[in-house]
Amino acid sequence: MWACLSLLVTLCLLHGGGAESDGGGPRCQLPPAWKIGEVDPMKEAMGKVTVVALFQAISDFPLLCRVDGLRQKLESQGLKEVVYMVINHQGEQAQRLHTMLAQRLSENITLYKQDTQEPDVWQTLGGEKDDFFIYDRCGRLTRHISLPYSIIGQGHVESAIKDTYCKRICGECTHEDESSCKLTLISVSY
Repeated sequence: MWACLSLLVTLCLLHGGGAESDGGGPRCQLPPAWKIGEVDPMKEAMGKVTVVALFQAISDFPLLCRVDGLRQKLESQGLKEVVYMVINHQGEQAQRLHTMLAQRLSENITLYKQDTQEPDVWQTLGGEKDDFFIYDRCGRLTRHISLPYSIIGQGHVESAIKDTYCKRICGECTHEDESSCKLTLISVSY
């Protein structure tokens, strides 16, 4: 029994044992440079908390409603300076369904289509399907959340956004002030 318990603890420690995976980038560092065509989404989002989700058009339609529901909930609680973006998979089938994904996505969440001739943003970020990357107002990575912890409704993504919005996880940032966090604690179902 102790051997099994020791093995289980060792495996948890090897994996990281928590809800956060560091993916390809260390915490509190700027992400590797990436663009979609000529657009530099991270540069455009500077000064706001940024949520980057890696979705695949062939399977993630139900997740879009959940992300927008979470966005609405957080906005109603006062988290208004948050940029939400989804980067569609670079694969052929996901690209064919991109228009359908765009039609189902709220206008408050930006959807990016990768060019198959450009470097794969997912690979550049060190992410996989359904990963979330949360960045502070200075563009520093505060959380990289992977499955199974990235499932909306479990609270990990919501908590990461709130922590990034309200706490100085990576230290001082020139884009925030003392009034940056004003949460209105209300119960909203999404």
